[in-house]
Amino acid sequence: MKLYRLLTGPDDAAFCHRVTDALNKGWSLSGSPSLTFNSATGQIIAAQAVVKEVEGKEYSPEMKLSEQ
Repeated sequence: MKLYRLLTGPDDAAFCHRVTDALNKGWSLSGSPSLTFNSATGQIIAAQAVVKEVEGKEYSPEMKLSEQ
């Protein structure tokens, strides 16, 4: 089964660490990152899709993908 997550957050070191953590847990980048500007807060928001292939599991909407 293939899992999908979209990591989002301010474009800062903490976001980069979240993506790095996912990569080190077996997730792979899926596509290019995206950036947008939040004019209300003055922040740049980043998004990166990641995917992971897992065996022996059946998909359920109750799955906590961040724990896979």
